Amino acid sequence: MKIAQKKYDLPNGEIAIIKSAGADDALKVKLHREATSAETHFMARYPEDGEFNLERIANVLKTIEDSERDFMVSAYIGDEMIGDLGVTLVRPHIKYLHRGYLGMSIRQKYTGMGLGSFMMKVALEQAKVNGFEQVELGVFSDNDRARHLYSKMGFKEYGMNPRAFKLKDGTYRDEIIMVNFLD
Repeated sequence: MKIAQKKYDLPNGEIAIIKSAGADDALKVKLHREATSAETHFMARYPEDGEFNLERIANVLKTIEDSERDFMVSAYIGDEMIGDLGVTLVRPHIKYLHRGYLGMSIRQKYTGMGLGSFMMKVALEQAKVNGFEQVELGVFSDNDRARHLYSKMGFKEYGMNPRAFKLKDGTYRDEIIMVNFLD
């Protein structure tokens, strides 16, 4: 599904347009995800894991666009995607229909400007409208900025997957599992 378009005034004077990415945005999503995977170790993949498959991204975006429940909250400045947030069903089985899973990334240049909070607020409101009762996510244990944002937005830590991520230097990072009950 597509969300209603909004705008967010960044403190640096730029205006971010918040809207849903669609299949026609596949290249922008691809470039955004390649860029964010190179900026920090907090993403699930490294750039050398290979290029993101453009056709696969377009198909996923089309599926989300056609969904009654799944949605994207994406931020653009001009033609460039600077933020990417998606909420999707955990599984399409009756026992799981109340649960959504959230993934999010923002270009480092635009962090610390309130954009993440704005995108998250839009997403949680839409998730509730779409019938989700809870939204879940996983975050790197050393991603203090993201953990702070998620806590501020009502997420609670309820578990940990130890050594979930192994970095190139051989060290491990735990994954903190969080949930926001929307009722």
